[in-house]
Amino acid sequence: MNHPDFTQLRRRIDEAITFHDLGNARSCITEGLRLAGEKECPGEVMYFRAQEAIIAGRFEDAIGLLKHALKLNPCDGAAYNDIALCMVELGRIEGVLEIFDQGIAVEPDYATIHHNKGWFLNKIGRPTEALACFEQALIFEPERVVTWENMANAYEEQGRIPEALGAYRKALFFLKEPGIVIKQQLQAEIKRLDKG
Repeated sequence: MNHPDFTQLRRRIDEAITFHDLGNARSCITEGLRLAGEKECPGEVMYFRAQEAIIAGRFEDAIGLLKHALKLNPCDGAAYNDIALCMVELGRIEGVLEIFDQGIAVEPDYATIHHNKGWFLNKIGRPTEALACFEQALIFEPERVVTWENMANAYEEQGRIPEALGAYRKALFFLKEPGIVIKQQLQAEIKRLDKG
């Protein structure tokens, strides 16, 4: 588990990257690096440097930094999560599920890793398993917009349109981000399914 002082910063970075607010992500990373230096937390320094590499699209570098972070803090579920996502970005899907599972084993209450494992499972055509992961993520963060949205996608993959509509509506209901684009995307998906 990551150092408690960094939990909020990590969450803000995750949300900023999810909603494509890279300026906010960069300022959170800068703050994380400053705080990690002050508190002499080398594992956190490696984690935040990896976030810089991810934003820059240097996924191989990020994997190296995250593996170093795990040597310093082997119970960091977020580092496992980000290694798996970097592997997907690099087109290396062999072993991704195992890495997600390693992260879940060390930090089982980390909603993001359950969500991302579900996203990956849905991406590779396994929506039933994906839904189980999304449900687990929502136990820890019931208002997680991106999880409701991805859950809707998985329901739609199964042809379960009423459940997909319900999940899209939940995502829209919980949306707190000021981003108009995500709001419009959710509204468009609801309208598309309502017409179907």
